[in-house]
Amino acid sequence: MNARLPVAVAVGDPCGVGPSVSVAAALQRRGEAPLALFGVGHQLEAMILAAGAATRCVALRESELSRLQPGDVGVVDCGALDAALIGRHAPCAEAGELQLRALRAAAQAVRAGQARALVTGPTSKAAVVSAGHSFRGQTEFLAQLDGRAEDDVTMMFLGPKLRVALVTTHLPIAAVPGAITGARVQRTVRHLAQALLQLAPRAAPSIAVAGLNPHAGEEGLFGREEIDVVGPGVAALRAEEPFASQRVRLYGPAPAEAVLRAAQAGQFDGVVAMFHDQATIASKLLDWGAAVNTTWGLSFLRTSVDHGVAYDAAARGAAESEGMLAALDLALELTRNPHD
Repeated sequence: MNARLPVAVAVGDPCGVGPSVSVAAALQRRGEAPLALFGVGHQLEAMILAAGAATRCVALRESELSRLQPGDVGVVDCGALDAALIGRHAPCAEAGELQLRALRAAAQAVRAGQARALVTGPTSKAAVVSAGHSFRGQTEFLAQLDGRAEDDVTMMFLGPKLRVALVTTHLPIAAVPGAITGARVQRTVRHLAQALLQLAPRAAPSIAVAGLNPHAGEEGLFGREEIDVVGPGVAALRAEEPFASQRVRLYGPAPAEAVLRAAQAGQFDGVVAMFHDQATIASKLLDWGAAVNTTWGLSFLRTSVDHGVAYDAAARGAAESEGMLAALDLALELTRNPHD
């Protein structure tokens, strides 16, 4: 990975906090790497100007990211949006179309080798769907754009107190048990192991796999998924690297409440969760503003804030950029050359 390449930032819904947190974070990190913001050009340029920062704001086409130098903040205009619509701070089809266009353009720039990583702001699923698109989330959209099945990628939240990866993502809770398979459990464990080893190559991290049911099923009393699906999937992994050599230590399945608490206490380096809220409730309680939503398994690196569009905060002008800073910092860390 060429660490001199810019980071592409798809800022998210122009009616939410995404543009403001992206600009604030970009201005703080512009000395680390050139940055290119994809979104509503006039909105982003006005925000940079209003910040009064001594920085070079460069208007770019999608193919011109190589023009950026360290210290620059580039703006790739993905379309105009009326100020009155932005000021409503609510989902709308026009903003949905623009945020999806920006996400696609930024991701394509990274896939084409014009940027080193993709960082994403929060999108409104309702706005994108209202624009006529089938859209369940950025993770699923990016997998499809990258020519991969949803099962090829893993959503994980990497924070200072908890690192957790999800076996299933945006599904109704009633659909979760049937969606949990041994192959999906194994994919998630492998991806989390890869992430932990990349973050700390000399360590021997430990991963705990949470059960789906209360008390991890209590020997089948409260459900058999741990016995029939999760347990066999984990057992098969123990025969392959990096688990067989204990370069990554693997435990479970075990009660979710116990392993999440143990991970917070430092007894495990990562946790595999079975469904969305099992992971995100713990992550948001422990690492709010510091966890980074990361998609593992793509041909490129993607990190993201772990919060939503926050229309109310955007209306108050009270957006906080800590989450975007964390996402930028992780993208820079994971794409930094070893000799840097």
